[in-house]
Amino acid sequence: MARMKVAQVVKAGGNFEIVEREVPQPGPHEVRVKVEACGICHSDLLTKEGVWPGIQFPRVPGHEVAGRIDAVGSEVKNWKIGQRVGVGWHGGHCFVCDACRRGDFVLCAVGKITGITHDGGYGEYMLSPAEAVAAIPDDLPAAEAAPLLCAGITVFNSLRNSGARAGDLVAVQGIGGLGHLGIQYANQMGFDTVAVGRGKDKEPLAKKLGAKHFVDTGAGDPAARLQKLGGARVILATAPDAKSMSALVSGLSSNGKLVLVGAPMEPMTVNVLDLISLRRSIQGWPSGAAMDSEDTLRFSLQSGVRPMIEKYPLAKVAEAYDQMISGRARFRVVLIMGG
Repeated sequence: MARMKVAQVVKAGGNFEIVEREVPQPGPHEVRVKVEACGICHSDLLTKEGVWPGIQFPRVPGHEVAGRIDAVGSEVKNWKIGQRVGVGWHGGHCFVCDACRRGDFVLCAVGKITGITHDGGYGEYMLSPAEAVAAIPDDLPAAEAAPLLCAGITVFNSLRNSGARAGDLVAVQGIGGLGHLGIQYANQMGFDTVAVGRGKDKEPLAKKLGAKHFVDTGAGDPAARLQKLGGARVILATAPDAKSMSALVSGLSSNGKLVLVGAPMEPMTVNVLDLISLRRSIQGWPSGAAMDSEDTLRFSLQSGVRPMIEKYPLAKVAEAYDQMISGRARFRVVLIMGG
């Protein structure tokens, strides 16, 4: 049998181990992907630290996977060997629960998660349910496509479903792995884009990414600054800091919406009157299903939105993960197979 290398975690909080395994064979409804690149996401700590309820070890993390199909299951009709594909956070669905029957696959009651419920992309090959696979445009390199399959789809899909319309004031809190993409998407969607970050030194990058305005949270109340600009129709909160998120609510316009995609571990504290008085709202948003990934990739290619990445070979997975988890990365870390 052919062999492959993977980076696995064998226990909660354990170190990465690079081991050889047999290359797996796809089941009837699965495809096998020869991985070319896999992004390292902050959510991978849910696997490495064993935080996700019921996670089983050993487990191969990774849910920002770009590669090519090299085997298909007997019942798979819509994918062919050689196609360029990606797999994101959403790793499959049941088709029969209420959410699936409504076509809301990402909210499937028993949904699978790539790199958590089954092995992900920190390796040379992986299996995926066919319904979780997204086509990658030919002109989009694998290393750039990979982060778009989680960080990209999360901010793109949340913004396009936020209710904001071209010309509306839209703020993006945080200029990191999610935020640097959110600013680009907001600008390309025609929003009057505000970047919200700490430190005047971040302003040049924010403007380069497409922000028309910059609000420095270290120089005063960011909500007051947003109100001076007319109030934000939507604030996309990407930096996982509950206190910073909470402070933005009063920067919304009437009928404004705070959309949460960053996930702090601590609870938010919100003055309910700030919500009631101007009919403001707060909404969480998960990533999206495979077709949302395809939309994200196509829009990114057409509009020129690209992640800023740092590349590492699989052999340096521990160093790459530490670069991400420490916050030193600018802004997404990508494992390159064979690199």
